[in-house]
Amino acid sequence: MAISKKLLFLCTGNSCRSQMAEAYGKNYLKNYDVYSAGLEKHGLNPYMLKVMKEDGYEMQGHYSKTLNDVNDIDFDVVVTV
Repeated sequence: MAISKKLLFLCTGNSCRSQMAEAYGKNYLKNYDVYSAGLEKHGLNPYMLKVMKEDGYEMQGHYSKTLNDVNDIDFDVVVTV
């Protein structure tokens, strides 16, 4: 069994860009465990939720996280957005 690489999408508030990247990444990047976080927690952007729903993504289970919330994960790739 192949070991998945761990990928983090990082932005300022983990409210929009990194949340969207995480959702798309989980759908398209099957060889990665995909996460998102921000430097701060800003909560989920309501416009992002609307756009993602229109594109067929329900964002249940998503919540705003900081680096402290994922600091126990050894990421292979970190992408800033």
